[in-house]
Amino acid sequence: MRKTQLALLTLGATVLAGFVTITPAAARDYPWCAQGGEYDYPGECAYSTYEQCQASVSGRLLFCGPNPLFAYGQAPQSRLQPRRRPRPIASY
Repeated sequence: MRKTQLALLTLGATVLAGFVTITPAAARDYPWCAQGGEYDYPGECAYSTYEQCQASVSGRLLFCGPNPLFAYGQAPQSRLQPRRRPRPIASY
């Protein structure tokens, strides 16, 4: 009985440690997006080539379009940017 409890505690601690180390998937933006149907704009942007996108959308009532971040040269920016405080004016 004691060995079973120790084994379950060890297993639980291992599983918990695994969940703690999981980080959210990094958003990868590729040049081509599957658009339409179940996807909001800009769509599922997970395709390096137009051919990959076409193979994925085949038979799904979707279409391929360019990723706007690549098409218009905009780099993705972090949502959390530190606020800058104005510099105090030096008085002489």
